[in-house]
Amino acid sequence: MKKAFIAICFAGLGICFATPLSAQNLSTQKVPLDPDVKTGRLKNGITYYIKKNAEPKNRAELRLAVKAGSVLENDNQQGLAHFMEHMNFNGTTNFPKNELVNFLQKIGVRFGADLNAYTGFDETVYMLPIPTDSAGLLDKGIQVLEDWAHGALLDPSEIDKERGVVLEESRMGRGAQQRMRDKFLKVILNNSRYAERLPIGKDSILKSFKPETIASFYRDWYRPDLMAVIAVGDFDVAKVEATIIQKFSSIKPPASPKKRTKYDIPLDGSTQVAIVTDPEYPQNLIQLIYKQPNSKEKTLQDVRNNFAQELYNSMMGQRMQELTQKANPPFLYGGSEYGDFLGNLDSYTSVALAKDAGSMKTALTALLEENARVQKFGFTQPELDRAKKDFFNAIEQYYKERDKTKSGNHVQEYLNHFLHDKPYMGATAYFEFVKKHLDGVTLAEINALAKKYITDKNRAVVVMGPEKSKDTLPTEADIRKLLAEAGKDVIAYVDDVVDTPLLPSEPKAGKVTSEKKLEKLGTTELILSNGVKVLLKPTDFKNDEILIKATAKGGYSLFPDERETGIFASYLIQSGGVGPYNQTQLQKFLAGKTANAGPYVSELTEGIGGNTNPKDLETTLQLIYAYFTEPRKDADVVTGILANQKAYLENMQKTLTPEKVYSDSLNGVLTSYNPMRKPLKPESVDKVSLDRAVAIYKDRFSDASDFVFTIVGAFKIEDIKPLLEKYLGGLPSTDRDDTFKHPSIFPPKGRIEKTIYKGLEPKSRVTLVSSGEYDYNPENNIQIEALQEVLQIKLIESLREEESGVYGVGVSESTDKFPTGHYRFSVGFGCAPENVDKLVKRTQEEVTKIKQNGADPKDIEKFVAETQRKTETALKTNNFWLDYLDDNTFLGDDLDEVFLQEKLLKSVTVESTKAAAQKYFKDENYIKVVLMPEK
Repeated sequence: MKKAFIAICFAGLGICFATPLSAQNLSTQKVPLDPDVKTGRLKNGITYYIKKNAEPKNRAELRLAVKAGSVLENDNQQGLAHFMEHMNFNGTTNFPKNELVNFLQKIGVRFGADLNAYTGFDETVYMLPIPTDSAGLLDKGIQVLEDWAHGALLDPSEIDKERGVVLEESRMGRGAQQRMRDKFLKVILNNSRYAERLPIGKDSILKSFKPETIASFYRDWYRPDLMAVIAVGDFDVAKVEATIIQKFSSIKPPASPKKRTKYDIPLDGSTQVAIVTDPEYPQNLIQLIYKQPNSKEKTLQDVRNNFAQELYNSMMGQRMQELTQKANPPFLYGGSEYGDFLGNLDSYTSVALAKDAGSMKTALTALLEENARVQKFGFTQPELDRAKKDFFNAIEQYYKERDKTKSGNHVQEYLNHFLHDKPYMGATAYFEFVKKHLDGVTLAEINALAKKYITDKNRAVVVMGPEKSKDTLPTEADIRKLLAEAGKDVIAYVDDVVDTPLLPSEPKAGKVTSEKKLEKLGTTELILSNGVKVLLKPTDFKNDEILIKATAKGGYSLFPDERETGIFASYLIQSGGVGPYNQTQLQKFLAGKTANAGPYVSELTEGIGGNTNPKDLETTLQLIYAYFTEPRKDADVVTGILANQKAYLENMQKTLTPEKVYSDSLNGVLTSYNPMRKPLKPESVDKVSLDRAVAIYKDRFSDASDFVFTIVGAFKIEDIKPLLEKYLGGLPSTDRDDTFKHPSIFPPKGRIEKTIYKGLEPKSRVTLVSSGEYDYNPENNIQIEALQEVLQIKLIESLREEESGVYGVGVSESTDKFPTGHYRFSVGFGCAPENVDKLVKRTQEEVTKIKQNGADPKDIEKFVAETQRKTETALKTNNFWLDYLDDNTFLGDDLDEVFLQEKLLKSVTVESTKAAAQKYFKDENYIKVVLMPEK
């Protein structure tokens, strides 16, 4: 279906039955909607979508969608569509004050991570995941949606408390990007209503609006004909439908509804140019936007036409990527894609991040030339053949996983139908349609799109750069000249393809020398004759997914004097391709396959990560074997990569942003300015040696005997064992006993306070850190996790809900086992500079309360519920098991630890959290780092 791509810097239904996809004219056939989705429209105008889906089990995803966003605000309501979204969490008919969040946390739904909402220009969407395995919870979830629809209390005292929170959200968005956006938005949006109605609104209105003003917005726009209720999950569809009808039918439509104006962005045929600079913007970005009327998918011909769009985007993306794989790339990053823009428009958008201000013309020229090349010569048949293979492979996988697709993915389809008229055919019908019609998409058809997308009408060019480079940036006259002249001398694209086996010879297969069943884990451990250990966990969580991770100890810690080269080693090798293929040729060789694998070298480990499916497992194992035995050096590509990396770092150094200065300062304090942790600078790149990178890489991958491969997913052990013996058992082995050299860099002891003054906006950031030595074990780990969560809950309540001083506050914890145990707690938030001391004091007070009294029993209840719910769903995913088995093996932890959770959670009590707080929040080890605006 249709992709979204926005490059600007912001952000009567009845039951439907599928019709046969006959050979008649596709342009006369409406898109059939998935018959497994129960749809309806109540007498009052509310639309609903319901689908049974048991992935994940015992869960449902609920949504309330409202076709009302910031574009509908009156002049005195700017920001109140978004404010209204906030108020629906601050008191409704059945959940006064903060009872909604309190109730949901008790059943394991996390505020922010699970329970959330967003406001856009044209819509507001509320998101509620809810368990379905306890009596009444699903009904209560639907009750929440009903309350949001018409039961907001809008208590004046709650409105006043929430003003501070929303103003802090507004403050967080301030900075160089916002200042530049405000300058160019009216240009690219043609002075339309959208340019005047950013969802965050105006601070002056947020501070002073009267309660009746927001109540008026709520009455006018939260009404049945503009709403949809969506429910997807593990439940009885008939019961859910009955509940929706019972709860939502009582909402009365307004007697005289206000007209819901559909605002457009006008097209006048002109080319607009905006050149904006800012003293705190470090990079050099150019955007070239070709605006077009929005194309809707109303008929099956429209669906087929979108195949062509997807294929065009795929081929163009490949060409743009190839430009960066040269000795002297024209930009740091570049891309072109057709997709949704905003309002009534689509756009074909080309974007490039230039090396510096002086290279902006080069970057723009490269974009224009690639667009002109495809416009003049088109794509080639081999390019189209590969793109079709990739497209079909993706759709086939979507079809194979149709009964394992997450409810959240389905919900998004139905939201798109209600809000944007995008059809949902269902996986089976869409797959059959693709099988029937994809081959019929011709090269001429694709090439015609370039002439449609790339025109001299309705263009906008946005140039963004540092203030200090203002005189070096291209002028509007320069840009218009390039638009008129670039691309005249382009030549046809040359397709660089190699047709040769990935491996020059067959590996000499090894044998399984040991096989052990870990029954409780559903895992099998194999030892191969070359010493490689393989942990195999077959699952039925996905039908067409196999995940692979291999880890060995060592990393670039074994080369302490070559840190910079070590950091880049695996990236430079992978960028060169593998075996007989350079990186570009390799991507083409793998077209139509789900065969992804890549090496890494980190500080303490080296390894391989990959994902595939049963069909392409052998190709993926061949790729892994090749990365061990046939790494490839491409000096030209590496020259370009390092030049680009240096240019990027030079830009960051020339224009130091508040965020970078703060981050670097915080890093320096927490690591005692150890050179092994210092941020990369331009001169760091000069120390990188390709020859040494190759040597380090080969050293780390020359011996597979200390690697542990973890493979999780859709396979049978006996089926894949011969492949493992051949490709993993055939890896080189010297049987060395290797490990890492841990640098032992942890936060320093003592009390440290540091204030950094940087930034033009009146905003601050605060980080508070407590750390120390630690006895690493499951019993202590669960107490650390509990302490993090109960403090997070309390700080949201105190700093956000009571003080109205922050939009968000984060509490994080980390523990290390090597070389000796160590823990770290961090509290971070942004706020007004004048509130820093007050909010730091309040944070310390909340910590002191837990140290003195232990955690609130209600907060412990929430932590237990959230942990249980999170684990229930995680245990049914391949990613969880891949990481769990790999991590526990690396750490030497008991693989059965996952089964201890129920016992460990019972150990979390008021007294245990009190003891943990006293043990881990020590006054003598305390770091406070604050960012304040420049004086």
